[in-house]
Amino acid sequence: MRRKQTTIRWIVIAVIMAFFLIPLLSMLYFSLRFPLSGKWTGQAWSNVIHIGSIAAADPADYGQLWTGLKNSAVLVVLTVVIMVVLLVPTMTWVRLRVKWLSRTVEFICLLPLTIPAIVLVVGLGPVYRIVSNVLSTNTIWLCFVYVVLVLPFAYRALDAGLAAIDLTTLSEAARSLGARWFRIMWQIVLPNIRSAVVSACFISVALVLGEFTIAQLLARDNLQTGIFLVSQSDGQLAVTMSLAALILAFVLLMVLSLFSGDGRRTKGASA
Repeated sequence: MRRKQTTIRWIVIAVIMAFFLIPLLSMLYFSLRFPLSGKWTGQAWSNVIHIGSIAAADPADYGQLWTGLKNSAVLVVLTVVIMVVLLVPTMTWVRLRVKWLSRTVEFICLLPLTIPAIVLVVGLGPVYRIVSNVLSTNTIWLCFVYVVLVLPFAYRALDAGLAAIDLTTLSEAARSLGARWFRIMWQIVLPNIRSAVVSACFISVALVLGEFTIAQLLARDNLQTGIFLVSQSDGQLAVTMSLAALILAFVLLMVLSLFSGDGRRTKGASA
């Protein structure tokens, strides 16, 4: 019976790995083999590394990809910062002071999961017209809608982290020693939910780097819209850039696992 379970487990793992690896290997193959001549070359990867200089030399074809890449980098930072600043203090306050609001906050944070992106765009169109008039048409203001999109996933990650610690005892002990709320958040709450915060940040980065629908329908430039436009003239570079974004997400996932592992080892050593 145990041998059968092991065999079934490995079969399931092999199928799942094939499901994920075959498309990735196909993308890698396409990025290394020149479509017309069939020769193996790393020119596409070299172009990805030097995309800034290529865009400067040929802005008509590659300028929007470079612009989208820079915009997505800024959007990642803004979305992560706003998400952490908004959710961590709010969830901490709800757990400590108004527990009866926890279900309401959870419902609000999970609500974006039930709303399709196209419906969000229809509702946010007038809002972003006002934002364009008051602020500007810059793509970085998409960070507000991206925070809404990451709320369900970030909330679940942070909620698990806060549930794993005795938040009430820690905060009351700190308050009895004279610590203010800002110091409690910065030196007590955040270090204890570091893994949860890193998980929420990773999810936010992955979502922002992969978002296409809202940016396209609102006529903003991000990484995915840039890849879409470049694919019409240079499909190999577009596939290579997509694979590079997936590799970046994988590296971030590995960094996340390292952070989580360090946290567990630290707790084990202190115990």
